[in-house]
Amino acid sequence: MRASRLLSLLLLLQSRGRMTAPELAEELEVSVRTVYRDVEALSAAGVPVYADRGPAGGYQLLDGYRTRLTGLTAEEASSLFLAGLPGPAAELGLADVAATAELKLLAALPPEPRSHASRMRERFLLDVPGWYRSADDVPHLSEVADAVWDQRPLHMTYRRWGQQEVDRVIHPYGLVLKGGSWYMVAAPPGGSPRTYRVARILTVETLPGRFPWPEGFDLGGFWQGYAKEFRERMYTAEAVIRLAPGRDDLLAYTMGADVVGAALAAAGKPDPEGWLTLTVPIESITHARWLLLRMGADVEVLGPPELRALMREAVAELRKVYE
Repeated sequence: MRASRLLSLLLLLQSRGRMTAPELAEELEVSVRTVYRDVEALSAAGVPVYADRGPAGGYQLLDGYRTRLTGLTAEEASSLFLAGLPGPAAELGLADVAATAELKLLAALPPEPRSHASRMRERFLLDVPGWYRSADDVPHLSEVADAVWDQRPLHMTYRRWGQQEVDRVIHPYGLVLKGGSWYMVAAPPGGSPRTYRVARILTVETLPGRFPWPEGFDLGGFWQGYAKEFRERMYTAEAVIRLAPGRDDLLAYTMGADVVGAALAAAGKPDPEGWLTLTVPIESITHARWLLLRMGADVEVLGPPELRALMREAVAELRKVYE
């Protein structure tokens, strides 16, 4: 375990340059005192690692030193091929580059990891878009990706919800692929980051110059916070329903596994007929009606009264149609 940690510490210093003891401790998930001991162990083993003192100090390797302990295990090599998504790479304009990199990686691997990686590529496929929908049409994705990489500002015409078109000058910080849709995280000059769906960009122009990278910005952290806030904003009310026995999976498919899972965990015992009473979050009364009608007679809405009334009206209309 310690040998693996020492190697990780060495590779961190090699790839990132100077790092402080607290930064290394956070990356390695150990205490600062453990970092001190590990650095001493590396020095004793002949690794030229030294410390600069002061506010801007930290540990770093002697200029020009490179470790050769960078060989990939079979599992590590396989994970790289599993992470290679040909569809998104093509959308970003990197299909040929990704294919060439894959060939070079295969050629550089020893026989055992190469065989393992080839089997992974042959037997596992990542298909990003969900069922019953196709991936977005994103004609401007490649230009946006170039601007993200080069820190170039963009001027774009963007179609907001409700078909409203707006002009924006933005600093693009990153791209996120979510459920087959590309999202750009960007901010207006001097403003806070927000998200834009790349498929809604109507025109785009790369502007001269480069924008400064926002200090402390982390794309992964921002997206996690945004997704959590989005879910909280999306559910504005609650519905009380009775669920027929054995229809948990259908309700989860209809309303979302995380929502239904939480509702089931908070539910009481079934009634004598096996029906469960659940409280589930909903986006709106009308949206809930549309979702729950898909459940047919496997769900009875108990409240709120407005939703129960809408369900009663919908059932009456259906009865007229089929009579």
